[in-house]
Amino acid sequence: MKVLVATEKPFAKVAIDGIRKEIEAAGYELALLEKYIEKQQLLDAVKDANAVIIRSDIIDKEVLDAAKELKIVVRAGAGYDNVDLEAATAHGVCVMNTPGQNSNAVAELAFGMMIMAVRNFYDGKSGTELMGKKLGIHAYGNVGRNVARIAKGIGMDIYAYDAYCPKEAMVADGVKPVDSAEELYATCNVVSLHIPATAETKNSIDYDLVNRMPKNGLLVNTARKEVINEVDLLRLMSDRPDLKYVTDIMPAHHDEFADHFPGRYFSTPKKMGAQTAEANINAGIAAARQIVGFLKDGCEKFRVNKK
Repeated sequence: MKVLVATEKPFAKVAIDGIRKEIEAAGYELALLEKYIEKQQLLDAVKDANAVIIRSDIIDKEVLDAAKELKIVVRAGAGYDNVDLEAATAHGVCVMNTPGQNSNAVAELAFGMMIMAVRNFYDGKSGTELMGKKLGIHAYGNVGRNVARIAKGIGMDIYAYDAYCPKEAMVADGVKPVDSAEELYATCNVVSLHIPATAETKNSIDYDLVNRMPKNGLLVNTARKEVINEVDLLRLMSDRPDLKYVTDIMPAHHDEFADHFPGRYFSTPKKMGAQTAEANINAGIAAARQIVGFLKDGCEKFRVNKK
């Protein structure tokens, strides 16, 4: 069996060493395609691969058509919208993610951005503190839970909304559940986004929803670019000079945000949530272990597509 690591943005060496150890201990061959610049390189590399580990790399119908021997794709990370799930199912390919492996990294970044924003991006002027402020967690999954854990240490008043998470689980963590996204935004000074990009959520963070936030509200997005209705948010920030927006996913309208709202907007140059040495290692090795479990025992615990 041949396992391909196909990463335009490569794993750290220590992560590759860990992946290799897992794969070769199982008796499989490891192949690397790192820092590739053309799709054809990926198409050539997958031709004889039985399993593929990716990061933000695109696995679409064309790639799946080329991968005649492919049985499984594992996205080293939580999000998997870079994989065509329907095409994978049609090709009989199992798709998995590695939930939870980079959750702390994303949560820490969210708080780093919060602190930077409430301190006026360190411009020398007096800012505010997070302690005592109401924090809204929009989606209470692995990252949301880590955000809540850190927020408790800071002394924030924590609320959460997640249509798919039992309220009892939030209460057990010392978090106050609310009944709707509208209630969350109307209640909280800071809202941290952790929703996936789905047909239901794309462009859902719009003018009407964010406009419910109290004066001096702060929206933090370490989830996905597609969930933000950027045109709406640009209009709202023009109408509401008290609002701030920080994100680790550069918007399509980045230049407009930066030009029109200096001191109220910040974006990292690329997706940064999982960009830590620890998350890099954890997600890569988890992906390797999941592949071994699938190929040897048929374990599909983290499967995200239909059979």
